[in-house]
Amino acid sequence: MFFETKNSITSQGDIAAAVSKDAGATWQQLGVVLDEEWHLSYPYVFSYNDMIYMMPESSKHGDLRLYRALDFPLTWKLEKVLMDKPLVDSVIIHFQGSYWLIGSDLSSYGAKQNGELSIWYSSSPLAPWNPHRHNPIRSVDNRSSFRNGGRPFIYDGDLYRIGKHSGGVSGHSVRIFRVEILTANEYKEVEVPFVIDKPLKDQNAWNGARSHHLDVQWLQSSQLWIGVMDGDRVPSRDSVHRLTIGYMLYGVTLVLVLLLGGFIGAIRCTLPLRWCAPQTEKRDHFFHAKQQFFLQYKLSSLISSLNKLGSLVGGRINYRTWKGRVYVAVLILFLAFLTCLGTHYIYDGSGAEGPYPVKGRYSQFTLLTMTYDARLWNLKMFVEHYSKCASVREIVVVWNKGQPPVQNELKSAVPVRVRVEDKNTLNNRFSIDKEIRTRAVMELDDDIMMPCDDLERGFKVWREHPNRIVGFYPRLAEGTPLEYRNERYARQQGGYNMILTGAAFMDHGLAFKRYWSKKAEVGRKTVDSFFNCEDVLLNFLFANASSMGTVEYVKPAWAIDMSKFSGVAISRNTQAHYHVRSKCLAQFSEIYGNLTAKMFFSSRGDDWDV
Repeated sequence: MFFETKNSITSQGDIAAAVSKDAGATWQQLGVVLDEEWHLSYPYVFSYNDMIYMMPESSKHGDLRLYRALDFPLTWKLEKVLMDKPLVDSVIIHFQGSYWLIGSDLSSYGAKQNGELSIWYSSSPLAPWNPHRHNPIRSVDNRSSFRNGGRPFIYDGDLYRIGKHSGGVSGHSVRIFRVEILTANEYKEVEVPFVIDKPLKDQNAWNGARSHHLDVQWLQSSQLWIGVMDGDRVPSRDSVHRLTIGYMLYGVTLVLVLLLGGFIGAIRCTLPLRWCAPQTEKRDHFFHAKQQFFLQYKLSSLISSLNKLGSLVGGRINYRTWKGRVYVAVLILFLAFLTCLGTHYIYDGSGAEGPYPVKGRYSQFTLLTMTYDARLWNLKMFVEHYSKCASVREIVVVWNKGQPPVQNELKSAVPVRVRVEDKNTLNNRFSIDKEIRTRAVMELDDDIMMPCDDLERGFKVWREHPNRIVGFYPRLAEGTPLEYRNERYARQQGGYNMILTGAAFMDHGLAFKRYWSKKAEVGRKTVDSFFNCEDVLLNFLFANASSMGTVEYVKPAWAIDMSKFSGVAISRNTQAHYHVRSKCLAQFSEIYGNLTAKMFFSSRGDDWDV
């Protein structure tokens, strides 16, 4: 696979390559294979007479060049300059006995804006090219999709051209056109339906913001069509746009701070008129001196006007009165808002939250939450928010009590399955579920709200430690007898030995099997008797099965416990809740032994467990 890669220092485009040995599941980067002194992109690769050629876009150099592979895919040599025109998005296709070169010529007036198409034909890719009679080809209806967006292909004898829909700088989507007439004198195409999954996850989808290239080919060896499509989570040049807005907001804030200082009399600014004092000039420079005097006069008038304005503005707000204090407070709040907004644009990125690869691979997980009818409003927010996280494949709702929601009540970008339970027990959280199609399950309470990026980071850590419980809420149990301690205490002691499963990743095949083993039967009865401690039990079961560490902590950027607002939390009385959990610790330690040794904060090396 060949693609454009951008040099991070010069921002120049080069052509790089990658190779896959497992049918496209993983890719090994081969590095840059074609580098010129100018920008390269759109690497169009094809074979001719048992040789492999590449025709990249080199419009910055003002021509269209053809390279031949000397040592495929790493070494290329310039074969010839096909055309002394700055063509972009060019392709060559053999159709009906002739070779056709189709691209967009940016040398003509207005072509860059309109994306007009030009066509040439020849008896060979290496022979001279003849221009189409009607170059540039124009079409009012399809003008926004006239630039090529990928490799043309032939299907059932018909030629199809891929165009990019110009919804932005580099296009937002691709369209397919069937070429009905292609001769030296005529060209006609019609758009045909092209269906691709709509990015329901918005910016978190791989193509949430835009797609502008599609390459489809028929693989003779497997008798299958294969397609490769690009996608992006953010608009083109989004970082520059956000930085510009952010610094503009900072500038407005600074100006308003100065004005506020002037209004309350804290800042007094008087520009001295001596800045405009005339300088003596020799007689031979009389004309120049006259010009200078005129400019100094205008500048002194401006300074006098500014000084009068400053005297009028100064002290207009008396902050010692209640009315003045209200004005100042409102202005300070507005300034704080502008500062936060500017900071958001500069430092918070685009809002897109993508997955993290592990050993070059991406994966998905199932999100599982347990709830009941009194928390339905929590569940609706939960499903709508987390369904848009990039790696979430499905949401499973364990319904413990009351009338379950109907499917259309839950707005989701992924499938939602409501599993209605016969008995209201916390043990249902870990019930063996053969319909779960991913190895990883994220157990998450429906009243916990955190960014998708936190989930993606936690998922990456779990994929590196799949035999452990990886979560966001660490706890420490220590002492004789064991006493249940919160995160603050754990940080004071420098480590933790439990992870709450109200927000944790685990291998459901491993975890649920352990939880429902014969060994855990007494523990499950304890959970039912206290209506608590199911996560404590699972931590003991993991510790009992391994002499190594069994828990990993990931610090969330932020997390909100919505139960504080709804009043339906199980653990509203923290002191009583911790007392019950200490009782569970005492019972479980007698049955299952001790928990694993304390895991230390900041020990993993990724700065996500600080």
